[in-house]
Amino acid sequence: MTNNKPLVVITGASSGFGAEMAKLFNADGFPMLLLGRRVEKIEALLLNFDNVMIEKADVTDKDEFEAAIRKAEKVYGKTDLLINNAGLMLLGNVWKQDPKEWQTMLDTNVMGVLNGTQIVLNDMMEREHGTIINMSSLAGKKTFVNHAAYVASKFGVHGLSETIRQEVSDKNVRVAMVAPGAAETELLTHVTDDSALSDYESWKQTMGGITLDPKHVAQSVKFIYDMPQEVNIREIDIAATRQDA
Repeated sequence: MTNNKPLVVITGASSGFGAEMAKLFNADGFPMLLLGRRVEKIEALLLNFDNVMIEKADVTDKDEFEAAIRKAEKVYGKTDLLINNAGLMLLGNVWKQDPKEWQTMLDTNVMGVLNGTQIVLNDMMEREHGTIINMSSLAGKKTFVNHAAYVASKFGVHGLSETIRQEVSDKNVRVAMVAPGAAETELLTHVTDDSALSDYESWKQTMGGITLDPKHVAQSVKFIYDMPQEVNIREIDIAATRQDA
């Protein structure tokens, strides 16, 4: 079943920001392709699945990523919004962190964004219509202790997003970023450095123990998209009021 709204593609849709975005766009009647490595978690979301396609895909595998998008486009039409949300945050000090963790973050947080962007961008430029929203972080514009490789990856997202925005602006294609601060997501569940995790939790307590609710980040994403195509909100930085950093 299809409707007259265009296709929205969300990566990393199984939890956190991605899950909240899926709920918002679903409630507004958009057909969606939801991508993630844990499809069972996507299937468990409280959604109307009439216009939802779920695919297991690793954003670092461009062929797999593209196959999933082309499959959805055959049903729902060309992608009008791609939200590059999939990401990893593995905290640790450079002098002791496993370099494999650096590579994992760079592959997912940077290469995954570039892969998704290239998959949809040529069609958007040809149509002179479309939006790509990249989920970055406040760590993409300022530094945080124990975050060196993560900061490097998110500075990369900021840099590539603004560069591509300039390159495609004359084609009426929007490239935007949302940069959240500390939020209540599953990102920390992958951290292997206990001392870095402890430091983060101590910092979190200075904010009253509660950080940003992902639903407000999702609302920011939809606010960008809901603007007319000729209006591009290039970046939204959003964090809990009590976050000082």
